[in-house]
Amino acid sequence: MSVHCLLVAGGSVPGILGRWRCFPFPLGSSLVQGLHNSCCRKKSTAPKKIIPSVALGDENTKKSGNALDKLFSSEQQASILQVLNTASNKELEAFKLLRGRKSINIIEHREKFGPFQNLESLMNVPLFQYKTTIQVCNSILCPETEGEKRKFQDNRLLRKLIKPEIKRERLKAVNSIVSIVFGTRRIAWAHLDRKLAVLDWQQSECCQLMKGTYLSSVYLQEISSVISKMPNADLYVLEKIGLSIQNSSRFPVLLHFHIMEAMLYALLNKTFVQDGQHQVLSMNRNGVGKHFELMIGDTRTSGKELVKQFLSESVLKEEPRVVFPSEKIVHYRQMFSSTEQQRAEELYDSLLQAIAFYELAVFDTEP
Repeated sequence: MSVHCLLVAGGSVPGILGRWRCFPFPLGSSLVQGLHNSCCRKKSTAPKKIIPSVALGDENTKKSGNALDKLFSSEQQASILQVLNTASNKELEAFKLLRGRKSINIIEHREKFGPFQNLESLMNVPLFQYKTTIQVCNSILCPETEGEKRKFQDNRLLRKLIKPEIKRERLKAVNSIVSIVFGTRRIAWAHLDRKLAVLDWQQSECCQLMKGTYLSSVYLQEISSVISKMPNADLYVLEKIGLSIQNSSRFPVLLHFHIMEAMLYALLNKTFVQDGQHQVLSMNRNGVGKHFELMIGDTRTSGKELVKQFLSESVLKEEPRVVFPSEKIVHYRQMFSSTEQQRAEELYDSLLQAIAFYELAVFDTEP
């Protein structure tokens, strides 16, 4: 019989700490076979079949199915099955828990196996486990009201528009915000209260930031100087630009924007460590463009003429959409005129972003 040695590290025996000890064992022993199986086992690449548990005779699933039928009366079961067996994909998606892939799976299962005979059979559909099935049945019996549906849709739109997520209660309580838009050469901000009165609106040149090697110390110095001029507000809203990283020629600009955003988040979120509440948010640039109908395809056009219109309406209309205080209107109009030849888009966009934030996130109304 062949004999091999098993090497193990010594540790508890005096004099052999850190050394290897040799233990003889037969080649055909179970220990060798176990080690061989452990070290040489290959991962299976064959696709796994998705087979309903009930078909395999899984006792737990059968018990769950029986318990499921006992949770609902015969009338309730009939109502649920009526929906599951007759509703179209669009009608199924009207129920919150059946949106997306679940409604499609129900339709496909129904077409392949015929109508559902009982609630237990719903657990044979992919993505439907015991708890999920109970929740779906309850949602069918107690569908969402129109108000709940609208709230869900509003929250979904808000999540796409603003990051990170913030509770609506905080948004509704906002009294003033500072809207900040930065480009490659300048940074602009607009301070508006909830009456859409423009309390402050200006810009600052930052021409040195993209020169050289993107030194963090230079960014810190420049941005700290700009922030020192900004007023206090409940929230600070930054413009979020969706530049693609696939275009390598835009990488320097993308890097600049990320550094700017990170610096502003760090320097303006002064109380985050204490209360965990975000004071700085990012707002989708194209979302603002759509609100003001400035989008042509995927490209956003200049908001210059719209800002010019708001300035005029502040003087001519009794109830303008945006209020420029009488003591500042002259100053703002002169500032606007002085930038018309410079394409000061950051200045225009900072004001438009502030207005859109209030109208979309705070007031939740279209103008």
